[in-house]
Amino acid sequence: MKKITKDYQNKEIKELEKEKSALREEIVKLTLSKKSTPPKDTNLLFKKKKKLAVLLTVLSLKKDKAAISV
Repeated sequence: MKKITKDYQNKEIKELEKEKSALREEIVKLTLSKKSTPPKDTNLLFKKKKKLAVLLTVLSLKKDKAAISV
């Protein structure tokens, strides 16, 4: 997770917003497809949710820093 966090910290807020929406779409698709066809990696949904949580945390920190510096 540290590697993912560092990657997110190096990106701009706009890039993080795009990735956030893409991750949310993936989670919805995985949730729907999980009902019909079980995936090979059953832990994939949990991993995506964890990645989204890390992304949202880094994004909120970046937005707070931007608000303070303005």
